[in-house]
Amino acid sequence: MKYLLVFFLIFSLFSCKEQTTQQPEQSVNVDETKSETTIKKDSLFTSFDGTRIYYKDGGSGKPILLVHGFISNGSSWYETELVKSLTEKGYRVIIPDLRGNGKSDRPENPEAYQNNAEVKDLKALVTHLGLSELKAVGYSRGSIVLAQWLTEETRITKAVIGGMGLDFTNPEWDRRIAFADAFSGRKPLSPMKEGAVNYAKSINANIKILGLIQDYQPSPSTESLRNIKIPTLVIAGNQDIDNGKPQELKDALGNATLKIVSGDHNTTYRKAPFANEVIAFLD
Repeated sequence: MKYLLVFFLIFSLFSCKEQTTQQPEQSVNVDETKSETTIKKDSLFTSFDGTRIYYKDGGSGKPILLVHGFISNGSSWYETELVKSLTEKGYRVIIPDLRGNGKSDRPENPEAYQNNAEVKDLKALVTHLGLSELKAVGYSRGSIVLAQWLTEETRITKAVIGGMGLDFTNPEWDRRIAFADAFSGRKPLSPMKEGAVNYAKSINANIKILGLIQDYQPSPSTESLRNIKIPTLVIAGNQDIDNGKPQELKDALGNATLKIVSGDHNTTYRKAPFANEVIAFLD
């Protein structure tokens, strides 16, 4: 029995080692036999107000920028089927951490999140990289930021808005306000909001900043969405109904198509059906 226990301890140690050494291979990567450009590690640039924004940038093909959602950061994209497909297709994949998240700076003053600061960061990043055109994909809250960006940007040629209906265009959207109140501590937590706050704490997210992000979330008007004329794909899981009806968002945009794939809000963007539809649209 003693020797059996020792065996399992040694086996566990090697298993942990193996997982540790394999982890970098799961991040965004480019096959060096196909491209001379490898992913840039820990890339930072200074945005319009001095806030430093972290991003990953891998590949040498047509550029595409991915925007992450709430209580998250750019790493949420790394192990998805979409990133795997994009790199295999030879795209240059750019994945930032929005301000207040991940490895980007985390200012705690409200002014740092007002007046669509996140959109200004994305514009500044594209300028910093010297891109004259690109494609962009957003998911969940990243789609809200992207939608606002599309109303102001001429360099994006195609866009994908995932996991969203039209509700975010309402400045008084009850779901946004409920999350803002929960993370700011303004109101007692409901069981669902308590779960979200506890999850955020478990991943070392900044609770105060998450409240500010919701307080100053973009809410582009439906009129501004109609003026978006570039080809846009609205895509959502068939079990994803928390953020409004995707059909309404598709109808509000100036030049959009709609695809519904299998999945719920938290998992759809990670899986092959989502990736396949996005790749078909982008190509």
